[in-house]
Amino acid sequence: MAYTNAISVYKETKVTTASKGQLIIMLYDGALKQLDRGLDLLGMNLAGKKDPAKIEQISKAILKTQEIITELMTSLDFDRGGEIAKNLFALYTWFNGELFEANIKQDVRRITIVRNLVDELRTAWLEILAKSANESVERPIGGINIAG
Repeated sequence: MAYTNAISVYKETKVTTASKGQLIIMLYDGALKQLDRGLDLLGMNLAGKKDPAKIEQISKAILKTQEIITELMTSLDFDRGGEIAKNLFALYTWFNGELFEANIKQDVRRITIVRNLVDELRTAWLEILAKSANESVERPIGGINIAG
């Protein structure tokens, strides 16, 4: 019981101390984890007899992914993000539509397409974070001129 509580505290601390960029990466990681889980379960179900319990687990994984995508949608800043935010919103809306259809039809192809695109977005965000970290290290720190 204490171990479970320690993990919960660790996860909460990780989220509350993360930057906005790191939180977005965490959301992408969560979406990828759920999509992979759904694909694995779907693969098992297609390989053998359809198990109603697996169908429910697949559905839950897809629904969790849709919740994460919706969270990504609400994090968009249209004032500062401009055209990129609008394009991401449209893409996230498309993701949720594809996942909705994939959930109903148990469609591996649709889930795989969304999964690959989410992975590409995650990679792009990692590059952006790495570039901005390098720029902040190279940029001189402003402050008070104590030399006179």
